[in-house]
Amino acid sequence: MNFRKRAQPTLLGFQIAPMVDILLVLLVFFIVTWNFALTENELDVKIPTASAAKEQQPVANQTVLNIRKDGSVIMNRKPLTLDDLRTKLTTLSELYPDYAIILRGDKELPYENLMAVMDICRQANIWNVAFATATVSQN
Repeated sequence: MNFRKRAQPTLLGFQIAPMVDILLVLLVFFIVTWNFALTENELDVKIPTASAAKEQQPVANQTVLNIRKDGSVIMNRKPLTLDDLRTKLTTLSELYPDYAIILRGDKELPYENLMAVMDICRQANIWNVAFATATVSQN
């Protein structure tokens, strides 16, 4: 009889290189996702440009309100009626007295729709209201 010796399985141990690759891919994914989550940009809202516009860093006590050209208001990627907006802003101003609102109104938005949202901010006792503009690209 021919008996063969079987090779003993070798233990490779912990492979560090594939683990580092996976962690780096996850890190890049989360950084890119987090960066997109910071900005509240609606793709169908085209804001007007300003030559002296400055990009501000988002802070904790602020919300971006997107106002489409048809007058609909979007807060946290959810469309709201004006009554719902008034309720939410009133609650926020009671919790945070120095709460800030950034209005991103479409450049074709009628002025009366913008004034309706600003009036709701005033009724909710929010006085820190800013307007978002895009910077003019210099080509």
